[in-house]
Amino acid sequence: MTKTMDLLSRIAFGTASLVLMAMSLTLVVYGIIEVAVAAGSSWRAASDALLAAIGYVVISLAVFDVAKYFIEEEVIRGRELRLPSEARRSLTKFISTISIAVFIEGLVTVFRVSKQDIEQMLYPTALLLTAILIVVGLGVFQRLSASVEREVEAKDKKRG
Repeated sequence: MTKTMDLLSRIAFGTASLVLMAMSLTLVVYGIIEVAVAAGSSWRAASDALLAAIGYVVISLAVFDVAKYFIEEEVIRGRELRLPSEARRSLTKFISTISIAVFIEGLVTVFRVSKQDIEQMLYPTALLLTAILIVVGLGVFQRLSASVEREVEAKDKKRG
């Protein structure tokens, strides 16, 4: 029963990951088409479409990275036991990618909003603050998990 559930879980994660990757690619293509269409009308429209396309690419990269993470961690490796340091590195890489995507989206939104209505800067500012909180949270996680890993390794050396 466990092997069947493990196989079903791997198939579900694999399928969901492939769908996410396809949607990510579709978003990039959509952004490119939007820029090409807008370039034919005016510089202003092309500029706005380009900023939107940058946002699409950033989001698609984050979605693609999530899909890749699922494939690496859930499909290929499965639920095998691994060292805490490996799990910490995987999670760090994943959260770093997400925080970079949030930072870039925040910056793109700052540029877009600042050209239109400066009073609407609350959302992009909140987005950038959120990205900062993600990075600070990741730093706290790194610090705490690394110190726990050292303590566990020290206890294991004393026993062995």
